[in-house]
Amino acid sequence: MMMIVLLYMVMASVQPSHALDNGLGRTPQMGWNSWNGFHCNIDADLIKATADAIVQLGLDKVGYKYVNMDDCWAKTRDANGNIHPDPKTFPKGIKDVADYVHSKGLLFGLYSDAGYKTCAGRPGSLGYEKNDADSYASWGVDYLKYDNCNNDGSPPQKRYPVMRDALNATGRPIFYSMCEWGLGDPAKWANPVGNSWRTTPDISDNWASMTSRADLNNMVWNYSRPGGWNDPDMLEVGNGGMTRTEYVS
Repeated sequence: MMMIVLLYMVMASVQPSHALDNGLGRTPQMGWNSWNGFHCNIDADLIKATADAIVQLGLDKVGYKYVNMDDCWAKTRDANGNIHPDPKTFPKGIKDVADYVHSKGLLFGLYSDAGYKTCAGRPGSLGYEKNDADSYASWGVDYLKYDNCNNDGSPPQKRYPVMRDALNATGRPIFYSMCEWGLGDPAKWANPVGNSWRTTPDISDNWASMTSRADLNNMVWNYSRPGGWNDPDMLEVGNGGMTRTEYVS
């Protein structure tokens, strides 16, 4: 199975700052994310098979520990404001998938959005941060990627701390990955908010896009440190838009 490796290009700095203190992100997060390879074509079997592959390939032994499920898992929100997964693709629920990933010695990540709907049009978390954080914690989620589509027009600086506080209130350590697309220079303000923050728009599967992410992060490298990292988006590996040499580079 083709895999997309999620490796963040970051550099630590000696510049002092007040980072989010949830005990996570002492080193940059490494793992796999479903979006670039599968988009909305995900289900429980795919996520479980990916966890199997990471262990079989020995990637877990070199630091690749997160198995992160991106957009399109959520389906409905009930009258109490609680989020529910798509029953066709996740018939046993999200906890079943998280438990399987944990059984392999890996960590499980999930996706939501700081807007009314996700980028793919599924229910977002804006206004439901506490409900969703409580659900994530009860399911055993270890990582949240939090996107920025379909929001209310308020700046990320206002919306993203709300989910930070909701996650922290659960008592479960959940890595908080802010995907605000680099709006408002997050490297300069997001250290107390998230464990990582997107510093760029979405990457594309071509050499120019990939190298431009490194160039853009060169300008803010000094804001990264243990507990909070610049995120230039996921690496594209094996998706067909670059040569093998470019992917390896």
